[in-house]
Amino acid sequence: MSAYRTTLRRAVAVAALATAGVLAAAGVASAHVTVHPESYAKGATDGVLTFRVPNEEDKASTTKVQVYLPTDHPVLGVLVTPQNGWTAKVTTSKLKTPVKTDDGTITDAVSEITWTGGKIGAGQYEDFNVAFGQLPDDTDQLAFKTLQTYSDGDVVRWIEQTTAGDDEPENPAPVLKLTAKESEDGDETPAASASTAATSTKAGTTASSSSSDSTARGLGVAGLIVGVLGLAAGAFAIVRSRTPRS
Repeated sequence: MSAYRTTLRRAVAVAALATAGVLAAAGVASAHVTVHPESYAKGATDGVLTFRVPNEEDKASTTKVQVYLPTDHPVLGVLVTPQNGWTAKVTTSKLKTPVKTDDGTITDAVSEITWTGGKIGAGQYEDFNVAFGQLPDDTDQLAFKTLQTYSDGDVVRWIEQTTAGDDEPENPAPVLKLTAKESEDGDETPAASASTAATSTKAGTTASSSSSDSTARGLGVAGLIVGVLGLAAGAFAIVRSRTPRS
C-alpha cells in the first residue's frame, strides 16, 4: 500500500507541474502590449487603431502609457478617443519629408501620445483607441514603440522589433502590418475595412488576440495531454507493482 501511494503521488505531481508550467508560459506569451487590428491596407483611410495594454505586475498598477508614432512613415489625421479616468497628451513633430495629399501638403504629424491619470490594476488591461485619417502607403509595417510606467516607478520599454527568422524578443513593440492596397474596382480587403476595425475594437477581439488565444489554448491542451500521460504512467507502474502480489 505504501508503494501504491508513493507512485500515485509522483504521477499526480508530474501531471500538475507539467500543466502549470504550460499554462504559465501561455499567460506570459499573451501579456504584451499589442495593436489591433494586426493589419490594414496600405494607404487606408478613416480607421481606428486600438492599443491594448495589460498589467503584468501583481503588486503595482500601470499609471502611464506612452505610444510613439513613426515620423518616417507618418500616420495622418490622428485623433484620440476620450478615455474615462485618463488624460491624453498629443505631441506633434515636423516631418523631415512633407507628405502630399489631396487636401494639400502635410508638414506636421503626431509623434507621441501619452495617457496619464488612470490606473490599470493587476489582472486587468485597458484599450486605448486612436482614430486616423490616412496610413502611409510606402512601407510594409509600422512599429509603435511603447513605454509602460508602473506605480512603483518601474518602466517597461516595449520597443524591440522582431527580425525575420528570429524568436520574438522579450519586449516587442506593437507592430501593424500594411497589406496590398484596395483593388481598382473598389473592393476592400478585410484588413482595410474600417467597419471591421470598429467591430474588432468594440468586441475586444482581433486577429492578433485570436492568434495569441489559439497559441494559449494549444499550449493548454498540450499540458493536459502531458498530465494525462503522467497519470497513465503512474497507473501502469502501480499495476506492475501489484501484479506479483496478486
